[in-house]
Amino acid sequence: MSDVAAYSVRDGIAVITLKNPPVNGLGNALRAGIAEGLKQAAADPEVKAVLLIGTSKVFSGGADIREFNKPMTPPNLPEVNDMQDAMQKPLVAAIGGFALGGGLELALGCHYRIAAPKALLGLPEVKLGILPGSGGTQRLPRIIPVHEAARMIILGDPIPAEKAKDFGLVDEIATGDLLEDGIAYAKKLVAEGKGPRRVRDMPPKVEGDQKALLEAVPEQAAKSAGGNPAPAEIAKCIHAAVTLPFDEGRKVERERFEYLVNTVESKALRHMFFAERQTSKIPDVPEDTPTREIKRAAIVGSGTMGGGIAMSFANAGIPVVIADMSQEALDKGLKRIKDNYAVTVQRGRLKQEDMDKRVALIQGTTDLGTARDADIVIEAVFERMEVKQDIFKKLDAVMKPGAILATNTSTLDVNKIAEVTKRPQDVIGTHFFSPANVMRLLEVVRAAKTGKDVLATTMKLGKRLKKVPIVSGVCDGFIGNRMLERYTQQAGFLLDEGASPMQVDAALQKWGMAMGPFTMSDMAGNDIGWDVRKRRYYEKPDMVYSKFADKVCELGRYGQKTNKGFYKYEAGNRKPQPDPEVDALLDAYRKEHGLQARQISDEEIVERCIYALANEGARILEEGIALRASDVDMVYLTGYGFPAHRGGPMFYADTVGLAKVVSAIEAFQKGYNGSQWKPAPLLVKLAQEGKRFNA
Repeated sequence: MSDVAAYSVRDGIAVITLKNPPVNGLGNALRAGIAEGLKQAAADPEVKAVLLIGTSKVFSGGADIREFNKPMTPPNLPEVNDMQDAMQKPLVAAIGGFALGGGLELALGCHYRIAAPKALLGLPEVKLGILPGSGGTQRLPRIIPVHEAARMIILGDPIPAEKAKDFGLVDEIATGDLLEDGIAYAKKLVAEGKGPRRVRDMPPKVEGDQKALLEAVPEQAAKSAGGNPAPAEIAKCIHAAVTLPFDEGRKVERERFEYLVNTVESKALRHMFFAERQTSKIPDVPEDTPTREIKRAAIVGSGTMGGGIAMSFANAGIPVVIADMSQEALDKGLKRIKDNYAVTVQRGRLKQEDMDKRVALIQGTTDLGTARDADIVIEAVFERMEVKQDIFKKLDAVMKPGAILATNTSTLDVNKIAEVTKRPQDVIGTHFFSPANVMRLLEVVRAAKTGKDVLATTMKLGKRLKKVPIVSGVCDGFIGNRMLERYTQQAGFLLDEGASPMQVDAALQKWGMAMGPFTMSDMAGNDIGWDVRKRRYYEKPDMVYSKFADKVCELGRYGQKTNKGFYKYEAGNRKPQPDPEVDALLDAYRKEHGLQARQISDEEIVERCIYALANEGARILEEGIALRASDVDMVYLTGYGFPAHRGGPMFYADTVGLAKVVSAIEAFQKGYNGSQWKPAPLLVKLAQEGKRFNA
């Protein structure tokens, strides 16, 4: 038998055990091993039934994505499914942990299914821009109600074993050891004279009016698409499952799978999948680097950001103390935390008892010394160097030896913060994104003297907090905000030249961004960007900005918090509304500066803003601020609302073609404030060599 699929026989039951860690990915070796086991069981007269099982933690996580867009070595999964359908002996899947994607298709190819109580079953291919390509869209609607099958496949969310049993997807729930229960169940089937029960031979489970059902599925697909072409193709396959014989429906499924797997969108989503797994790989910090234990945390600052960070720790079960200078500020911050949790409870996403446990983990204090026993302290105070340095001097004096001293700065020099302490090796940047208890991105800023164990501990902690930790070197704005500055710079120039805030935002949202730059600025607070620009005017005099955003701020239009910014807002409503005052202000501004408005296309808006991101990203890579292009992509995919189906700014530039990007930038150099456009040397080099950022 193969190394990845063990074969044994117990009391007339052949057991094929999947052994391809970590997730029993259905690569060629495992597929071949399963096929070999099925042949052996079919040929052995002593074998009365067959049990297919993984481990208690995983049945199978599905296909090996690395095989996509490459020649497939036989047998492919559909061929294994054909062998399952041809079996004349009962074939049972024993599902532990999870059966996802091709793993569930393998289980659906079996005649019966038994699952561990906490097992999860799902077809999440849509999240990679593809669809189940081995009968999943045809088998699932034959074993559970069609509308439920459509929901599972279009949304890609798994269901627990108990729900799967209610639907009929699972026949039995194991009560003890999965292997022993699986063998016992297979023996029971034999004793009762149960033969093969092939899903392919079942009729679709249509509940209610078939016509109405088939009309509803494409509508559901359209609602969840968001630029991903897979939901629409899944809807076609569901239609085929209901209206065509199994083999014809399976042919439709395979055709739509082959189409999707070659789309740019699917390649982008698969890039994102692998990119996330690369972020934790740091060349000079081995995976076995010793880490420090984090049992308690402290936060300095009880504002919106500090409170969100505290919630992240409490959500992970880590006790945290919040320190602030005044009791009034502290009380306000603690109330905000409770209110945030209460809203989550009201929406049914958290149980009251879980809220109570988390709130109990968060304590407040006005005495910074109370934080001394924390294993990590995160400063989250006002974004001013002198303020942060003062805090770090105090932390250096009160925190226990070995504690990690972290700063939540979004732009400032972490080296300058570290140098005011006597332990710069313990200082690191932890740039959370607002709201910190929701946003997945965590920029982990490695200062010049940050210890490798501190970096490894912080990366590990980031995952524990359910973040995507990404290493950045020290520079103004790190990866995300440094790139964002060039993006918003171009957005401002577009206003000077004739676009409106609404047109710029609408063009970028239509392209796929979660929100446009002016809506984003209003949400974050326009005064924050204003403060950065004022600093830039004397730190980087060569960096040119539109002065219109300053005009907006001078009028006290700071965005949502003042109900006026680039848009106007009704009390209690965060939806931006166009404001004639802004239009008049913009007209007057252009006249004041002698600017002639012109018609600007949506295509130009997108190119200038997105290429600005990619160009600055190339400089960041050149300087070694980011470890790899995919890390830059992940920063934008997880922290800045960049559309997943575009793959991130660097991947998107790759798909456009780097030579085309360089050509566009050279054209922009001849336009308004063209001096701000300088193609990054790395971008030019790769374009000339016909290469990509993401190899």
